[in-house]
Amino acid sequence: MGEITVSAQDMHHLLHDPASTYGAPYQRAYTELADTHRGRPVDEIVPLLRKAADGALLGFTGADLLEQAQAISSGAPYELRVRVSGP
Repeated sequence: MGEITVSAQDMHHLLHDPASTYGAPYQRAYTELADTHRGRPVDEIVPLLRKAADGALLGFTGADLLEQAQAISSGAPYELRVRVSGP
């Protein structure tokens, strides 16, 4: 299970918000990779997750991205604990 802290004002960087004009929520990228990269090598998935995390301005650790890539590769569920900070 991964963990990330996101400010309340930046939640739309992580989760899709129809009211937001932000166009690169991480949730969308993760879902697309999970749909298209099941069974693919973890080493192929990690850089794609890193690119998505960087694009969404989220600070996932390398270990978090590795766990996510392993879940995508194997088709296993991935649980992410999100802490919301600030107003």
